[in-house]
Amino acid sequence: WGLRWKMNVMEYNRLPHPRVRLPSAFDIHRELNALKKSTFPWMYECSKCAPQEALRNLDAAFRNFFRGRAEFPKFKSRKRGTGSFTLTGTIKVRPGEIRLPRLGWVRLKERGYLPSRAHINSATISERAGRWFVSINVVEHLQDTAPVEGPVVGVDRGITSLIVISDGTTMENPRALARYERKLRHVQRAVSRKTKGSANRRKTIDALRRLHYRISSARRDVINKVTTMLAKTKSVIVVEDLRVRNMMANHSLAKSIQDAAMAEVVRQLEYKTVWYGSRLAVADEWYPSTKRCSGCGHVKEGSMPLGERVYRCHVCGLIIDRDLNAAHNLKQWPGVARTLETPVEGGVQPAVNPLVQPPCESGTTSPEREAQEHGQYKHP
Repeated sequence: WGLRWKMNVMEYNRLPHPRVRLPSAFDIHRELNALKKSTFPWMYECSKCAPQEALRNLDAAFRNFFRGRAEFPKFKSRKRGTGSFTLTGTIKVRPGEIRLPRLGWVRLKERGYLPSRAHINSATISERAGRWFVSINVVEHLQDTAPVEGPVVGVDRGITSLIVISDGTTMENPRALARYERKLRHVQRAVSRKTKGSANRRKTIDALRRLHYRISSARRDVINKVTTMLAKTKSVIVVEDLRVRNMMANHSLAKSIQDAAMAEVVRQLEYKTVWYGSRLAVADEWYPSTKRCSGCGHVKEGSMPLGERVYRCHVCGLIIDRDLNAAHNLKQWPGVARTLETPVEGGVQPAVNPLVQPPCESGTTSPEREAQEHGQYKHP
């Protein structure tokens, strides 16, 4: 509803216009309150925080669009599940239970995860494959993390092996999608055979969602374990800046590349290195980690086909696994020296990793900034 309202304002005022400003979350919520009694009476049964936070997220989506960080916001589909909503207000946690506004005390299946003594700002409830999850945003004073005293390692990501570390450790790719692909195809065919709108089709769709959730959970479990191990035991982790979207242009390997979740490995390393006191360095995409010999530094001319799994150097005679050679080269990346020389206050890893982009804050911007970006708006 908020997205449609903003789109109507844009069409009416022929945005973008230097003197026209889109309505903010506060403006749209004020219009929504005026329509509650007549058009949306069911909203009185829900917490007012859910639409407020949704409209603030909509503002953040438009800011990201106007600043070139994201595409134009899209409508959410009911076919993709319930989604998520955020609640603020009186939220309390005690062993095995959480108290949410309008919902009261709700039992938790997993215990010991949510902090009960920290100040709680908000709670986000989400649903996936018939399972409900809650995550809370808390204010907690953490002690400074001591720097990790470990070696500098290079990490090569791939398809055959999920990661290969320069110390010789290899984490095999779980191939979660390939393992369940036959069953996934069977359930998808069963969905297509059912009559649209029938109860049997709805049950089969639920089974398909549970299977997709199982696949993603198997993949996420392995990635979480390996990234936590790296962040806790290695002082500097060097990875290569891979253009995953460009790599997926190869239709023969696109499914395998997507199943390996290469970008997810780096995403988790970005924040876990801050948590545990290690550092993450990203080598540029032009660094020849694959074609360079880790023994003598000679760089092969031409390209190396993917079928060539062993690296053979005709200069020094080194014979080594292709992925392990790339991991050694990442460890020897010249930028590692600059990472080690970066001053850290008090010998502690800074609170924000310089390689991590700051998250976009939720809520509306200041009136001065909104007026400067979009000017004033008119109701359609």
